[in-house]
Amino acid sequence: MAGTRPAPRVVQVLTQEHGGPVDHAVDVAVGLAARGVDSHVVGPPGPGTARAEGAGVVWHRVAAASKLDLRGLVRLARRLRALRPDVLHLQDRRAGWVGRALAPALPGTRVVYTLHGVPDSLSDLVRGNLRVAPRRRRDRLYYLHGERWSTRWSRAVVVSPSAAVAAYAVEHVGLDPDRVRVVPNGVDPARFAPAPTLRERPDGLVVAWMGSLEPVKGLDVLVEALAGVEGVRVLLAGDGPSRGLLAERLRHGALADRVEVLGRVEAPEQVLARADALVMTSLAESCPLVLLQALSSGLPVVATTVGGVVEVVRHGREGLLVAPGRPAAVTAALAVLRDDPGRRAAMGAAARERVLTAYTLEHCLDGLEAVYAGEAPCAC
Repeated sequence: MAGTRPAPRVVQVLTQEHGGPVDHAVDVAVGLAARGVDSHVVGPPGPGTARAEGAGVVWHRVAAASKLDLRGLVRLARRLRALRPDVLHLQDRRAGWVGRALAPALPGTRVVYTLHGVPDSLSDLVRGNLRVAPRRRRDRLYYLHGERWSTRWSRAVVVSPSAAVAAYAVEHVGLDPDRVRVVPNGVDPARFAPAPTLRERPDGLVVAWMGSLEPVKGLDVLVEALAGVEGVRVLLAGDGPSRGLLAERLRHGALADRVEVLGRVEAPEQVLARADALVMTSLAESCPLVLLQALSSGLPVVATTVGGVVEVVRHGREGLLVAPGRPAAVTAALAVLRDDPGRRAAMGAAARERVLTAYTLEHCLDGLEAVYAGEAPCAC
């Protein structure tokens, strides 16, 4: 029809192939396409590419493998300039640096950067988190001053999926509160739905643990906690630098027959459908997707009181919260869920309702579209 305004063009930018920011970006791109947005992704192809393209998202296969990959970074910048988006949404740290540096060359484009988390060496600056790695001299320059300067330079809006990380952005990075927004992550409740059969097991409890296998996820805490509780088996999904160490510990311990190591999985909903609960032993987090996926699947959780987890899970209602780095507390919480199926079921029902009320993908898209339109004041 003559005079019809074209659909806004929103471009999600990635430089990673796997991980929470990638899964989130794919979900957002697919959801926006369903809402009639001209939805694009620029980044390397990954497990979500086929799903995105099948939903009408245009995926531009551009890889920038590292900050030293100058050829890839130049290709990325050229593609973004050629697309001339209405909204440029930067979804990981490297994408954030490139997109914000390019912002002055994109007049009329609204630049949005999602700060999914913070470096391990600065993790304790987020309330509730432990420090996971030693401080380095360059960290303050790169991740505090650098983030502040690049955001001011680009006039970007910074989105955080949790109030805890939004507070870090204001209090430690020094961002203007008017340029920081809180938009929690969300999940598709149809994809992550309770299993159709009642979970009743005479032989104990099956819990899922999902995430990248690295120190920040508290694998040592998980292994030590399991050693203290009988009748609990673990479906462990993920991959990463700590996989060899984990395999070694399991091989020489008494837990080998109680931990099923699945590696990286492309269908987390299938793992959650096999479990009675989720256990999350992270030392630092923001608003982890796996937590929302488990809650949506009707699973109670045992989770640490880190970052934005306490914004989502209410102790004793959707799950049991424990202090990070405390294996004995995880052991005790797992024993409670193992021994009380009725409480487990009640928490699982409350978990599902919690997502339906506030943490679906549609809630997330509503928040992001408000940010894209220049609305939604900071709630940090």
